[in-house]
Amino acid sequence: MTTVPSSIAPPARPLNRNDYKTLSLSALGGALEFYDFIIFVFFATVVGKLFFPADMPEWLRLMQTFGIFAAGYLARPLGGIIMAHFGDLLGRKKMFTLSIFMMAVPTLIMGLLPTYAQIGLWAPILLLLMRVIQGAAIGGEVPGAWVFVSEHVPPRHIGYACGTLTSGLTAGILLGSLVATAINTIYTPEQVSDYAWRIPFLLGGVFGLFSVYLRRWLHETPIFAEMQQRKTLAAELPLRAVLRDHRGAIVLSMLLTWLLSAGIVVVILMTPTVLQTIYHFSPTVSLQANSLAIVTLSLGCILSGALADRFGAGRVLIAGCALLLATSWTLYHSLLDHPGWLFPLYTLTGLFVGVVGVVPYVMVKAFPPVVRFSGLSFSYNVAYAVFGGLTPLVVSLLMKESPMGPAYYVAVICTMGILVGAYLWKRGR
Repeated sequence: MTTVPSSIAPPARPLNRNDYKTLSLSALGGALEFYDFIIFVFFATVVGKLFFPADMPEWLRLMQTFGIFAAGYLARPLGGIIMAHFGDLLGRKKMFTLSIFMMAVPTLIMGLLPTYAQIGLWAPILLLLMRVIQGAAIGGEVPGAWVFVSEHVPPRHIGYACGTLTSGLTAGILLGSLVATAINTIYTPEQVSDYAWRIPFLLGGVFGLFSVYLRRWLHETPIFAEMQQRKTLAAELPLRAVLRDHRGAIVLSMLLTWLLSAGIVVVILMTPTVLQTIYHFSPTVSLQANSLAIVTLSLGCILSGALADRFGAGRVLIAGCALLLATSWTLYHSLLDHPGWLFPLYTLTGLFVGVVGVVPYVMVKAFPPVVRFSGLSFSYNVAYAVFGGLTPLVVSLLMKESPMGPAYYVAVICTMGILVGAYLWKRGR
């Protein structure tokens, strides 16, 4: 009697206690790992003064500091592809645990590094090395986490699982913002420069190592375990099979990653600076509004993932992108005349950025299990390195022409998202 693989005929069961434990531990680890990756940007100015020569021009110091931050993004594709390769051959859980270990240890070391005044040129070199390792780790963590949770839950709950995990990642950004705000509130600028800047990195390292311990309680995904038992793992280099046989899935995944990066980079990461420079809000008000937007973004990720399970990714993408286009356009267009609308508008816009919770749902379904990790990781990391890196530059150029630059960029990307949604809907997805 032939047994039908669970990937073909999965049991239509509800989420159980083990599913919720897996989702909780995965989302918590993802939040802490994203916190470790993002905390650097909140202390970039202080770090730049401590890790580069004192007589260096301020613009050059900042450029080199953000260059070190960008190095983490450039390392993402290589780290993600290598970890995905072994994830498809050795197991999802091993790489899932390794990625958070590779993030926690460099973060801890960054909090202990000697400064330029103590060891000279070795200070920025060691900082750069730690940042590259962090980038490689996050390149494996995000795709690995999506694959891990999607292969644990029943297929009719994949959207909810991926949305919950994405919500955890965005919560890591909020955690970084809150910790940075607390450090700068509790300590004077002199204390922050002397020693307090180290606290967020040390906290991140300790929490990360705790997450490594917690992930010991997770189990290998049933789909990978079944492929291992049946000896149906990739017979060749997984990435070669992806590039040869799944080009359509790569294009689809890269376009959706562009949508995801635009929503996060423009609306969440760049807008606080836009609010201060173009609309003249204070840093405190801008960050408060941004924190609320991140909270609703996290909720929106879960909601859009759950709706994709019920109505399909195509319909949710069409509706979500249309609403994001409308609210973001209204946000950037109306604040000069109606500054009092900032909090409700930014909060609502953050909610609809949550449409990005649909992105991993589509990507994990676009690739077969045997090369899923490699296909998703290659598409996501290469696209994020390109679009995540170019987006701030393009938006800055658009803002030279008009203060509505961010709105124009988001509108174009949302239009693309609507077209991708229509394509998916037409194909019954």
